[in-house]
Amino acid sequence: MSRTIAELTRGHDAAAPAVVCGDRTLTYGELDCAADRIARALQVAGLPPGARVAYLGLESVDYYAALLGCARSAMVFVPINFRLTAAEIGHILADSGAAMLIADAPLRDRLDGLDGVVCVDTARFADWYSGYPAEPPVVRIDADTPVVQLYTSGTTGLPKGVVLAHRSFFAVREALAVAGENWIDWRAGDIGLIGIPGFHVGGIWWATQGLGAGATMVAMPRFDPATAIGLIRDRGVTTVCVVPSMLRLMLAEPGAERAALASVRKLVYGGSPISESLLGQAMSILDCEFAQIYGLTETGNTAVCLPPDQHYPGSPRLQAAGRAYPGFAVRITDERGDAVGPGRVGEVWLRTPGHMVEYWRRAEATAATLVDGWIRTGDAGYLDPEGYLFLCDRLQDMIIVGGENIYPAEVENAIAGHPAVADVAVVGAPDERFGERVHAFVAARSEVSARELFVHCADRLAGYKIPSRFEFVERIPRNPSGKILRRELREPLWPTGIRRIG
Repeated sequence: MSRTIAELTRGHDAAAPAVVCGDRTLTYGELDCAADRIARALQVAGLPPGARVAYLGLESVDYYAALLGCARSAMVFVPINFRLTAAEIGHILADSGAAMLIADAPLRDRLDGLDGVVCVDTARFADWYSGYPAEPPVVRIDADTPVVQLYTSGTTGLPKGVVLAHRSFFAVREALAVAGENWIDWRAGDIGLIGIPGFHVGGIWWATQGLGAGATMVAMPRFDPATAIGLIRDRGVTTVCVVPSMLRLMLAEPGAERAALASVRKLVYGGSPISESLLGQAMSILDCEFAQIYGLTETGNTAVCLPPDQHYPGSPRLQAAGRAYPGFAVRITDERGDAVGPGRVGEVWLRTPGHMVEYWRRAEATAATLVDGWIRTGDAGYLDPEGYLFLCDRLQDMIIVGGENIYPAEVENAIAGHPAVADVAVVGAPDERFGERVHAFVAARSEVSARELFVHCADRLAGYKIPSRFEFVERIPRNPSGKILRRELREPLWPTGIRRIG
């Protein structure tokens, strides 16, 4: 059993397809050879172990070859969100100190000031490394060697580089194997769909899980719900990993019928809260097992899971994030960092062997987040007596109305249950009397009035939690991982100079 990304392709059928994307496929043998050649090419280019190699482009088979090549040469792979602005990309390149950039030409051409960075066009990437021997370089690599540096979404400021070691991608698999649990399992012949982009921890983690198991992993250049449905149907996809917003878009497609999705045996979802109505719709269409995962980039992706045996109609835990994997731990703390008992809301702390090495070149931020082996998540939640974690919201997103704490996710779940609502986001807005008021942004799929939504909420929420205003919009802004960009929604509501509560 491999313990590093460098070993992912070892021991599998060389003729079996490893990665499929668009019209290109790499078998395990081809991916193995490409990784060795890329590792050699990086060394010949003069990059030492620990050098940062950035990748800016749409998903492709080359993306995964580059990841393995970096892993085998003890270098650190830095995938960049291709949707970012030139300024944001420039920040990541400068902050990471990337020595090389592998990029799609149209994206690279937007950037200036790349002095000192070796640039390779993805269209010529295979030509660049193909002449080198398919022999892995001799370098020291172990479970604690840094291998990936992912940049947080930056919803509250400039993104930070989260450095993850090889162990981050194997901690869950090893824990489940030791405990004999199959919450997230892989079987012979599995075909996995990579719904989450590779520049997000969920995407790269899911890909490594499948490749480590010898599965065929199917990726899309960029996520498209109709394409995703077609790939599941035509390629017989058996395992899927998506965020709830992607699942919502997929199920809205005309082709999202039980027959088209019959090959799926397990769907893993996470990355943002899911509404009861969406989960119910998914469970009615997909005849498969469901597993919800919760974690952060800083925890190496998932640290908590709601296993398949808790996904059934009427389950009291369908709104839980789940419980910690065997050997992992969750605790809820008060403002002083002291643990609180079941039922009390506080900050969620996670302890996982997959936690980050550090925030790149940010010692103070690292010390503030990684405390005695625990990751402070910044999320608010509580534990039930059996240890299941229920999330309320991000601590900084909490709305305080007349001294009462309101978590947006609770209000959003209530509103999302209305059949006319396609998507919803709730934020706090200034209020002279109560300090804040609840403001809802609603993207509707059919005609509905604010009055109808108010009446809908009145049966489900305490009066002080019901939005004082429903603002109808075409779409809810979200980042690539599906998280609501609340800051973008809040800004116009708060006059310059007024303190933003919560």
